[in-house]
Amino acid sequence: MESNDDLESRWKRLEEKFREKFNKEPDLETILMLIGMQELRNTQHKFNKEEKQDLMHIATCTVLAQSGYYNLSRYDKDGWPHFEKAKQLPELSGKEQEDFVKDHVLLYFQNLEREWQP
Repeated sequence: MESNDDLESRWKRLEEKFREKFNKEPDLETILMLIGMQELRNTQHKFNKEEKQDLMHIATCTVLAQSGYYNLSRYDKDGWPHFEKAKQLPELSGKEQEDFVKDHVLLYFQNLEREWQP
């Protein structure tokens, strides 16, 4: 995991990209929901509150899968991915948990950028 100063500066750059693209101030939950929608490959559906929570769960599992904490196990009949825990998450305080997820979100977008480069 990166130092807190570096994490914060990288996170601010990501927030700025989202502000430029969507003209809104993003927060971690919003960014997770967008990752979930991308992983579900369904951005047209109007999601209810429970589905939005499911999207954030999909996103969290997806970004933490990069470090081996979760594995994609299957897709259900509606195309929703399901994950299995692969290893125990570290015990962290609330702020440490948030930073842990943010660091993985940043890694997710970094990897996405690599995939899209020619």
